[in-house]
Amino acid sequence: MTEVTNDRVMERLSKVKGPDLKGDLVSLGHVENVLVDGGKVIFSIKVPAARAQELEPLREAAEKAVMGLDGVEKVTAVLTAERAQGATPAPPPPASAPKRAAQNPADGPKPGVPGIKSIIAVASGKGGVGKSTTSVNLALGLAAQGLKIGILDADIYGPSMPRMLGLSDRPTAQGKVLSPLEGYGLKVMSMGFLVEEDTPMIWRGPMVISALTQMLREVAWGELDVLVIDMPPGTGDAQLTLAQQVPLAGAVIVSTPQDIALIDARKGLNMFRKVEVPILGLIENMSTFICPNCGERSDIFGHGGAREEADKLGIPFLGEVPLHIDIRTNSDGGTPITVSEPDSQHAEIYKQIAANVTERLKAHSGEAAAPEIVFE
Repeated sequence: MTEVTNDRVMERLSKVKGPDLKGDLVSLGHVENVLVDGGKVIFSIKVPAARAQELEPLREAAEKAVMGLDGVEKVTAVLTAERAQGATPAPPPPASAPKRAAQNPADGPKPGVPGIKSIIAVASGKGGVGKSTTSVNLALGLAAQGLKIGILDADIYGPSMPRMLGLSDRPTAQGKVLSPLEGYGLKVMSMGFLVEEDTPMIWRGPMVISALTQMLREVAWGELDVLVIDMPPGTGDAQLTLAQQVPLAGAVIVSTPQDIALIDARKGLNMFRKVEVPILGLIENMSTFICPNCGERSDIFGHGGAREEADKLGIPFLGEVPLHIDIRTNSDGGTPITVSEPDSQHAEIYKQIAANVTERLKAHSGEAAAPEIVFE
C-alpha cells in the first residue's frame, strides 16, 4: 500500500476546481491545515463566510477526491469561513436592544444521540484544576453503580483520556462511523486516539466544532445510561456548540478552593445557566493536601471555598477531593484510582460524588428543556 503523504493529498486536491469552477483549490490558496495520520486525512478549505453554505458541495467534492487515494481510509474536510479583506465586524447591538435567540424556538428540542439516555458535561472555568481526573473517576464511579457509561474527551487541543485510561489503539471505522475504544468498562472517544500525543492541533474554531460533532454523532456509542463529556476549560465554542446540538441533562463544575479559581468556576456556571443547562453541582478538587508520609493535612489552596460558593449560589455541593499523590500517579499511569484501588478512601469519595450526581440527574429528569442560546 502506498504511503499517504501531505504532498499526495495536495496533488489530489489540485485536481478539484475552485469556487465558480475557476482554477483549483490548491493554486487558489483555499487548502489549509492538512493533517495525515496513517489512513486518516483531515484538512480545511478556506472560503468566504457569506458563501460557506453555498460551497458545501465543494467540500464534498474535495473529500471524495482525497478518498480516491490509495491507502486513505477516512477523510474529513471542514469549511473555514474568513471575513472578506478589509471587512470590519458588525457593531454590537445597542444596550437597549431586546434579547434575541440564536436558535429558532420553532425548531423544537435539540436531537439527542441515539441510544444515550443522559449526557452530562464536566466543566471548569479554567485549566489546571483537575477536571479531567475528576471526569474519568466520576465516569468510573457511575459505572460502579451498574450503569453503562461512555466518556467523550472534548478537549481537542489537550486530550487526556488516552493516557488516563491507558489506551493507545486507533478506533476502527465502518464508513463514516467510528467505533469507540473501551477502558475499564467505559466506552471512550478522544482526539488523542487519532493523532500522536505530541502533535499540536493547530485548528481554528470551525474545525474544532466539526471534530466535536463527529466524535459525538458519528461514533457507535451503543446503549448508554450516561455519556460524560470532559469539556475543555473556559466558556467558548466547544461549550456553546454542545449546548446547541444536544440536550445536556446537566453540568458538573469543578474548582479548586482558592478565590481565583472560584471566580472562573462562577463564569463557567453562569454560562451553562445562560443556555438553560441544569447545574448538577460543584466539586472542590485539591481540597486539602494529605502528606503521604505522615498523614498530616495542609490546606495549600485553602479549604471549603467551593462549598461556600455552592451555598452562596444555591446549587448542590457534590463533594471534595483531596490533593494526594496516589490520585495523581494512578491518573498518569492509566490506572484511575477508582478502579485500581476501589476500596480506598479516595475511590469512595469519587463513588459518593457519582451517587450524588445520579440523584441530581433523577431530580432533573424531565425538568430541563433543550438549551437555547440567548444573546444579551
